[in-house]
Order: sequence, then C-alpha cells, then structure tokens
Amino acid sequence: MPNPLLHIKNLSVDFITDGAVTKALKNIDISVNCGELLAIVGESGSGKSVTSLSILQLLPSPPAKYISGEICLSVADETINMLQIPREQLQSIRGNQVAMIFQEPMTSLNPVLTCGFQVMEAIRQHNPINVKEATKKTVSLFEQVKLPDPENMFHRYPHQLSGGQKQRVMIAMAMSCEPSLLICDEPTTALDVTVQKNILQLIRELQIQNQMGVIFITHDLSVVAEIADRVAVMYKGEIVEQNTALKIFNSPQHPYTKALLACRPLLHPKGERLPVVSDFMEVDEKGEVVEKLGVGSLESGVIENARLLSQDFKLLTVSGLKVHFPSAKTFLGKVTAYTKAVDDVSFDVFEGETLGLVGESGCGKSTLGRAILRLIDATDGEINYKGIDLLKADSSKLKALRKDMQIIFQDPYSSLNPRITIGDAIAEPLMVHAIVTNRKDRKDKVIELLEKVNLRPEHYQRYPHEFSGGQRQRIVIARALALQPSFIICDESVSALDVSVQAQVLNLLNDLKKEFGFTAIFISHDLSVVRYISDRIMVMNKGKIVETGTAEQVYDNPQNAYTQRLIASIPKTTS
Repeated sequence: MPNPLLHIKNLSVDFITDGAVTKALKNIDISVNCGELLAIVGESGSGKSVTSLSILQLLPSPPAKYISGEICLSVADETINMLQIPREQLQSIRGNQVAMIFQEPMTSLNPVLTCGFQVMEAIRQHNPINVKEATKKTVSLFEQVKLPDPENMFHRYPHQLSGGQKQRVMIAMAMSCEPSLLICDEPTTALDVTVQKNILQLIRELQIQNQMGVIFITHDLSVVAEIADRVAVMYKGEIVEQNTALKIFNSPQHPYTKALLACRPLLHPKGERLPVVSDFMEVDEKGEVVEKLGVGSLESGVIENARLLSQDFKLLTVSGLKVHFPSAKTFLGKVTAYTKAVDDVSFDVFEGETLGLVGESGCGKSTLGRAILRLIDATDGEINYKGIDLLKADSSKLKALRKDMQIIFQDPYSSLNPRITIGDAIAEPLMVHAIVTNRKDRKDKVIELLEKVNLRPEHYQRYPHEFSGGQRQRIVIARALALQPSFIICDESVSALDVSVQAQVLNLLNDLKKEFGFTAIFISHDLSVVRYISDRIMVMNKGKIVETGTAEQVYDNPQNAYTQRLIASIPKTTS
C-alpha cells in the first residue's frame, strides 16, 4: 500500500491563555488518499477548523501549542512532517501542494484589490510566469469554476460579486497551482441550496479531474451524504467515529453520531419535537461519553400548534408593496434606473400562524421583512397591521407599535452591542418603552426571560463574545420577546447554526410560540427548516411571490418551476 497523501498521527493541540489550558485536539489520527474526499463533521468547538489550520500551520503560536503528534504530507515521493519543516519550505507548500478554501469568502478576499489580481498574485507566487500568462490562466480558471463573463469578473472587486460568485473566486484561487490536497472549511455555509449544489458539484468535478485529496469540513450532514467517501466525526477535540459515508449514515455506532443524524429537520414531520444531542448521550464524572438507554423509543413529543386552522383574523395585510433602490444616476444625480428588490407583493398573515418565506439570496426576502417593520422605506403599496396602515402612520403611532412588532436578525453577534452585557441588552427595550421602570424588577424580568430561553441567571453580566453562536441566538430571541410582541419576523435566524444547535433553537421557537401566542414570518433559504416550522410557505424570486401554499403542498407538490428547482437542489440523505 502506498503512503496516504496526508496522515495526521496522534496530534494534540492546547491553547494556553492567561495560564489556563484548553485542550483543543486530543490524539487526532486521520488520513486522506489521492482522489479521496474525507468529510470532518461535528458541532462548533469540536476541533474541525483547528485540525485544518494545523495542517498549514496557520494557528497563532502562542496561544496554540503542539503537544504531540505528526502531520505527514507526501510530496514528490517524499514524506515530510509539517510540524518540523522550516518556514521557507512551508511557504512553498501553502497554496501550492496544499490549498485551502475558507468559510467566509468576503473576509478572505482583499476588498481593495480586484478578484483577478488576487488570483493572479497566487499564481505568480509559485510559478515563474509573466503578467500576461498569469492573466490568461486566471481567466481560464474563472471559466473552469463557471463564473459568468470571466473577463469582466477579472476586473471586479469582491463587493461587486454575490456570495456564490465570491466562493467560486476562492475555489479558483485554491485551484490555481493544481494542489495535491484541498482543504474546504465550511465552503457552503449559509449559501442558498441552488448555489450550494453548484459549488459541491464543482468541487467534486475538480477533485476527480485533478485526482486531489479533499478534506471537507462541515456541520451539514446532508452535504456530507452527497459528496463524501469517508467521514470522521469529531466531538470535543476527539475523533469519536470514522468510517465510510455509507456506514456512517446507515449504521452509526457512536451516540454522538446518532444524535447528529437524528437532529435534522428533514427527517421529522411538522410539529414533532426535534431530538437533540442530550437525548442520546451524557458525559459522566470521568468525562466519558455514556449512551442513554432507550433512545430508540424516544417519544416524539408533538408540539401543539397555537394557530387554529380557521383563518378568521388577518393580523397583517400587505398590498402591492414595492421597494425600489436607485441603481444608476446621471452626472447631475438624476436616477435613470432602479433595482426592484420588492416588486408589487401582496399577501396576508393570519393571527397565530407561522408563515415561511423562502428564496435565494438577492430575491428580496430580507428587504420585504424590513419594509414591513418600517426599518426601510417602501416605494409604494400598503402595509395594514391590525387595521393601521403602517406606511401612513405618524412617528408616535409607529413607536407605540414597535413594541408589538419585533425582528430576530440573521447574525446575532452583529445585532448585539459588544460593549454592554447581555442583561443590559435585553433590558434596553423595557427601558425605552417604559414597561418596567424599577431597576430590580427589570433585572428580575430579564433573568426570567433568560431562563425561558434556557440560559442561566449568571449570564446576565456576561458580554456577547463570551457565548457560542447558538447561545447568542437565544439572547436575541429573549430580547425580541421582552416586550411580549404579537408579531415577530425571524430573518435567517438558524441559517449558520450546527444541526444540533439548530434543533434546539427550532424547538425553543415552537415552545415560546405556544406560550406567548405570537404570529411569525420565518425567512430562510433552507426549505427543509421552513417546511418543519411553518404553517404556510411563500416562495420569492426576483422581488415577486411566485408560489404560496401550505407547507406540505409547497414542499411535496411544488407548482412553480422555480420552486421545483429549489426543492430539487436540497441534498437528499438516507434516514
């Protein structure tokens, strides 16, 4: 048997900060062969990215410290240990023999340089060719990754491209020197299902064409089922299970793997409580994982729907709503063209229901949600909430309605002030609307809200950066519920969460909806999540609503060609 392309042997990594030691990796042992795709899955904090960054020695040291192990890479019939080679040799390997696609292309691309220049720079770093030849190769790479109008894309800046296009530029850059090993760190997180499908097909095609080894890091098990040859499951810095993709999905052995597979909303009918990791396992006093008995007979715990099937009361009516943004102006500032983000949209929302709103990035979902709440101005139309036209309401009436209409934003970190504690962040709307004027009563109310979203009273004094992504999402949910609103818009509120954390948040939203009885619009590009949580679904494309129906009708029997394409793009997995 020839040596594997990459073999990580007994790798242990600690992070040392202020004298405290965090064991990030514990005796990791994995290998990748030429032409093989290894998927590494696990929740945030399990050690997936630390493993990938260790291969290219991209972890800052300090605080990172390699305690033990080897990272052996086969290069030109020679095996080298990446932990022991000099910096000059390491620089020649990075981007050349081993390339990496990072999770967020916007932060990985330089905003002041054109996309073509950045790819060309990577090519010339490792190949002695002139600018003309590098330009030609870059345009060819853009064609290979199926970017539209490659020559024009060469001269564009990152902000002028969509999320999917930026990710393709990153793939072109990673492939520019024809690496032997490609590391993909969450390359499709938060991308639309159609864009995600195209990116996955592209990576698979390039892998087969170049016989690359690929390490694909993700928390999306549906993606893993589509493309992986083998799967390694990580939990708290350890590999707890490793096998072929077929065996992992059809016959998982470790309780953590079983839990991850069971948490997916796609496998559960609407209203059934999603299982979470703690249903399958627990950690004993020695720190060892213990499988809970009787998991196979977990009760479904059906969540009662607060909404009555009879649609008696229209809480919100949107009629002919338009939101147009200027896209071109003359030298004197006269607008000559508009982008029609929301184009003549009409629909009703009934009291107590959850209305799902789905579509690709740029279709106008978030713009529609923000226009309803008057966070951005509408160009034309009518928004009638409880008999009041919001577009004609004065500022005093709008302020009074603000406490009745709330929004949960997609990125909880950017919607929380990093300089104030989460207790003060949740208490702020209570102060603004003079709901609870006494300081002690206000704190008691905030602690009550924290407990409702499964956080602890001691979290009151902590800052946003001290929480995980799932915990921060719970914080913004608590803040949205502080004023006990009748209507909430959830804007991509679970898009970037791990499957197990996503299950917890979806269960929480269902529980709180039952307790508080609010009405919701749930915006997402993930149709499987929308199907699970929504009563009805609206599909949006290019600023227009193209299809509306019950969750079952839209998901199981789509009528519009665009909806059919979205459904077809959802990765199908074994159950």
